[in-house]
Amino acid sequence: MSRLRKAYVVLYLAILYLPIAFIPLFAFHDSVYISFPWRGFTLDWFAALFEAEGLIAALENSLIVAAVAAVWSTAAATLAALATARLRFPGRRAISLALLLPIALPTVVMGVALLSAFSLAGVGLSLATVALAHCLFCTPFAYGVMLSQFQGMSADLEQASMDLGEPPLRTFRRVTLPLAWPGILSSLLLTFTISFDEFILAFFLSSNSPTLPVYMWSQMRFPDKLPLVLALATLVILFSVLAVTASQLLRRRGSRLSRES
Repeated sequence: MSRLRKAYVVLYLAILYLPIAFIPLFAFHDSVYISFPWRGFTLDWFAALFEAEGLIAALENSLIVAAVAAVWSTAAATLAALATARLRFPGRRAISLALLLPIALPTVVMGVALLSAFSLAGVGLSLATVALAHCLFCTPFAYGVMLSQFQGMSADLEQASMDLGEPPLRTFRRVTLPLAWPGILSSLLLTFTISFDEFILAFFLSSNSPTLPVYMWSQMRFPDKLPLVLALATLVILFSVLAVTASQLLRRRGSRLSRES
């Protein structure tokens, strides 16, 4: 039975990651065509990225949106998670479930709903609408990280601080935040990565200010641009893996510090 489980895990990982492995493989391929046999190694497609029209603007748009979404969603999630983890009030579990529920909502449904809402409100599509949508989209992920952080933290130090005369706000600033800082950094990295890679909401709401994923999709219509897209996708994959790995390491460090405290 254990061998069957191992075989299943190996097959699952192969199906999941093997198609992704072809992206960096052909990003270094000395041909505009995705085909075997491999003709040779080249870095020309990566060098051509610096000359690609509209790439830098799309990258700047993605960085701005991701930074706004990460900061806003982490700040909102930190306060919400602290309230649901520390306070006891009617409807606490329902509110916690409602904050996590959007994770299960299909992104295309959220995109259509937000597009309809903006249209009814007479709000024109822009980078601001994308940033707002990403804030809403990233908040449940940040809330999950911060809720786990606060649930793993003992409230004794916070209670001791207030027993010694510190007001709640100063206790939050001088005790709670330092203890929760690894989780906050983890949430920032995770939500930044999620927003940076998100395509569907940006596609529905970006108008004439495309983010990097939307820019990559637009270039897929031109066969001669495919190697540039693969090179760019390789860099995005590398960045995402590093950011998510750092996020998980910080989250584990925060959990360990919380247990020790």
